[in-house]
Amino acid sequence: MRPRLGALLTHPVQYYSPWLKELAKSSDLTVYYAHRQTAEGQARAGFSTAFDWDVPLLEGYEWRWLNNISRNPGLTTFGGCDTPEISQIVRDAKLDALMMFGWNRKTFVQGAIAALRTKTPLLIRLDSQLSPRRAMWKRIVKYPFYSAVLPRLAHYLSPGSRTDEYLRHYGVPADRIHRLAHMIDTDRFAAGAAQARKSGATRTLRTQWGAGDNDFVLLFVGKLIERKRIDLILEALRILRTQDPEAFARTKFWIAGDGPLRVSFEAFVKTHALPVSFLGFLNQSHLPGTYPSADCVILTSSDDTWGLIVNEAFACGVPAIVANGVGCAPELIEDDVTGWTLYGDSPGELAAIIAKASRMVSALARTRISVVSDAASYSPGVDRMLEIVEQVRTPTSTGPQ
Repeated sequence: MRPRLGALLTHPVQYYSPWLKELAKSSDLTVYYAHRQTAEGQARAGFSTAFDWDVPLLEGYEWRWLNNISRNPGLTTFGGCDTPEISQIVRDAKLDALMMFGWNRKTFVQGAIAALRTKTPLLIRLDSQLSPRRAMWKRIVKYPFYSAVLPRLAHYLSPGSRTDEYLRHYGVPADRIHRLAHMIDTDRFAAGAAQARKSGATRTLRTQWGAGDNDFVLLFVGKLIERKRIDLILEALRILRTQDPEAFARTKFWIAGDGPLRVSFEAFVKTHALPVSFLGFLNQSHLPGTYPSADCVILTSSDDTWGLIVNEAFACGVPAIVANGVGCAPELIEDDVTGWTLYGDSPGELAAIIAKASRMVSALARTRISVVSDAASYSPGVDRMLEIVEQVRTPTSTGPQ
């Protein structure tokens, strides 16, 4: 029998919607959205550019807008998504499981209470990790509450070892932690990359942004905000000029994205005459052709809970340099195989990694990158999700299900 599932999200997300479409093929799924994000809202969220995603987000599955009664609706505050009607919806739906893609908004608290009251199995997708950069007093203050609530609240869909560790820290038992990879539309990215290479679009793009066939192109994709640490990469390039002139001469850095720090980054690049190109914001349809035009992606964020641009790059056959603080590092990065890990915060260390990558990148075995990418595709993700639902709808552990 097809399971009857509900999914509660704040708003349609470009990474989740295609997976929900696949999941709907094997289940009776209804997705509930708390907020209608606008193009202007995207700009305020850190993109600094008003836009709508150019891939379909509301096709292939049943969905419903919830009535958001917040006085200040939006995604930046706890109370920006306030949807009390979810309580009655869960009560009437008689779901085999309710999935929540987050827990830090009022709508999620309302959904969790509704699930507990109706004894509906609750599955929370999260990718939190214990960050050493987080103020110690905050961790101490949170611990009594989190350790009292999390072990009893739900089952958890964890993408990797960092989130497993986070949940165990707060006392969540092993039988409530279920591994479910972070997924992207690998087929779309792989097909787009193959077409871009075949058509010559990758060479055209490299020429457009001043990169020759023998140059080493580093690519960042994302918001230009402080925690992405673009300044660390720029400083590493400045050091690379004297540390390894030959590697510097071949290296180009592309920044695909926009944000509040763009002006200051452009000024730094101009002052130090760095080989950096600002591609601006790129919508989803442009990314499958952009990734394979580069030789390596780079993500040096201080506190990214995952880093899905690495998944996207892998789907296009492109390796990555990733800071150890990024959640995906233990799962996706095998040094000198799928990419390289930056373990410290030194721009000199990063400069050395960039130099190493520039010489090794062409010799990497892309087969391993493909294997890692396939494991995070939608098909195994749907199969795994259905396994988890079957486990939680058949009580095997003590406490509320």
